[in-house]
Amino acid sequence: MKHAKQSNNKAQAAPALPPEVRPGQSVELLKELHILTRDGKLNQDSRRKLKQVYHLYNFIEPLLKDVLQEKGQVSLVDHGAGKSYLGFILYDLFFKGLEAGSHIYGIETRAELVQKSTELAARLGFGGMSFLPLSVAESTTSTELPPTLDIVTALHACNTATDDAIDFALKKQAKHMVLVPCCQAEVASVLRKNKGKDLGRSALTEIWRHPIHTREFGSQITNVMRCLQLEAHGYQVTVTELVGWEHSMKNELIVATYKNLPRRRPSERLQEVMTELGLDEMKRRFYIPVTAD
Repeated sequence: MKHAKQSNNKAQAAPALPPEVRPGQSVELLKELHILTRDGKLNQDSRRKLKQVYHLYNFIEPLLKDVLQEKGQVSLVDHGAGKSYLGFILYDLFFKGLEAGSHIYGIETRAELVQKSTELAARLGFGGMSFLPLSVAESTTSTELPPTLDIVTALHACNTATDDAIDFALKKQAKHMVLVPCCQAEVASVLRKNKGKDLGRSALTEIWRHPIHTREFGSQITNVMRCLQLEAHGYQVTVTELVGWEHSMKNELIVATYKNLPRRRPSERLQEVMTELGLDEMKRRFYIPVTAD
C-alpha cells in the first residue's frame, strides 16, 4: 500500500508538458534539440522555434501522406539541414511509425553538425535517418543517395543553393518540393551589372534603378523565375507567406507538386521575362525542358 502511494506521488510530481508540444512528440528528442529544458520547460526563443517547425510540418504532412498512400513508403531530403530540427520532428511525428523503407536524408556542409545529428539519431533509435556532409550541388551526383526521391525541402537555402535544390529535385524526379528561399543575390548582381545599358531601353528599368530597389526587385524576380521554371517542368506551384517565421524577413514559401501540367506557356513566359529584364545569361540556371508541350 505504501509502495502504491509513493508511485502515485511520483506520477503527480511529473511536470506537465507545455501546451505547445504536440501529443506523441518525444520529450527526449525536444530536450536533445534544446527546445525543452531538462525540466521540460520552454523559453521564449524555443517556443518560437517549435512554433516555426510545427507550422512547416502542417504544410509537409499532407505531402507525406500523399506519397505514402501512393507508394507505401516515402523518402525525403532536407537540404541545408543545419541541426536538423525539421528532419527530427518529421521523423518523430510521422516516419517512426512507418514500415521499413521510408527514409529522411539530411544534407549539410558542416561536418560537425552532420556528426552530431548522426549520433543523436542513433541514440534515439531513428534508424530511418541519415546525414551526409555535402553541398546541395554535390548531393545531386552523390552515390550515397537513391536515384529518385519523393520530397525535397530547402529552408533558407542561401542565394543559389535554392536553385541547386530545385535542380536536385528535378533530376531526382521528386513529386513534391518545399522551398523557403533566402538571400537571392545572383540575379540582382546581373541586373546591377547591366543597369547602364538597360536604363534607356524601357521605362520598366526604373523598377531597379536605385540600389536598394535592385536588391529587392532581384530577390522578387528570382522567385518568380523559380516558379515559372517549376511550372515549365510540369509542376503545380503554390506561393504563400510562411506565417510563424516572425523573426525572418525571408518569409516566402514555395510548394511545388508534380502534376505533368502543360509546359509551353510557362516556358515561353520564363524566356520572355529573362529577355525583357536583360537576364539572358541566367538561362543555364533557370533552364526548361528541351521539349515543352
